[in-house]
Amino acid sequence: MKRLGVMFDRDLPPERLVPFAEALDETSVDDLWVVEDLGWTGGVSAAATALAVTSRLRVGIGITPAPLRNPMLLAMELGNLARVHPGRLAAGIGHGVQGWMRQVGAAVPSPLALLEETITSVSALLRGETVTLDGRAVHLDGVSLVHPPAEPPPVLAGVKGPRSLALSGRVAQGTIVPEGLGPADLPEIISQIGAGPEHELVVFTFLRVGADASGDIPPIVEGQAGFLGVAPEQVAMASGTPEAAAEHVKELWAAGAGTVTVRPIGDDPLGQVAALLSAL
Repeated sequence: MKRLGVMFDRDLPPERLVPFAEALDETSVDDLWVVEDLGWTGGVSAAATALAVTSRLRVGIGITPAPLRNPMLLAMELGNLARVHPGRLAAGIGHGVQGWMRQVGAAVPSPLALLEETITSVSALLRGETVTLDGRAVHLDGVSLVHPPAEPPPVLAGVKGPRSLALSGRVAQGTIVPEGLGPADLPEIISQIGAGPEHELVVFTFLRVGADASGDIPPIVEGQAGFLGVAPEQVAMASGTPEAAAEHVKELWAAGAGTVTVRPIGDDPLGQVAALLSAL
């Protein structure tokens, strides 16, 4: 089944999350994704807020940085949400932006080892297992959840490099790839993940429809181009007319995305989502 998600952008004031989530819950959108970027808002608290005011949407956390989250504490938080809202949580975990991790004294010698050990231990804890791990980065001694969820949430890796994509294919239930990648990029990404059809591929993509869709390149897109190491005009987007944006979403689905999550750019995110839904 192909899913459509919408991101609550990190630059929106947090107090807008409740009406935003409530409005999306009345549409045919499948997912609402919240963000955890350094200095903006906490992903777990945002997910809890969105889950509490909706009844249908799956809420995804995209993504918690492993260096900032002790695996036991993260499993406790995720398990609590999954227990209260069964079947409605997707948990993304990533390396964290290394510059940000250094800013807060959380940089680690091996981000790959930390991510793998975090995902494997959090997943096991959510399954109700007792975990002992003396790894390169994670150290747990006989810990378990008192109230594990009956339906453990999927744990996805938010990554982009070849080694990290392969890691995701080995240990995660899905992979989240960042905004800017287009349909032509997905076959190689899927190959690098190397997992079966049960592994969910979540693709974030910018959404820019309406009067300003053909204007100057927004700073957020220029910043993402730098993150991806491409020219700004090479950042793939669902943009232009609603029909053109819908075609981009369909192309991502056809190329292998299980979930396409749009990140609206502009002052009227819900209006843009409504236009996209009408075209789809």
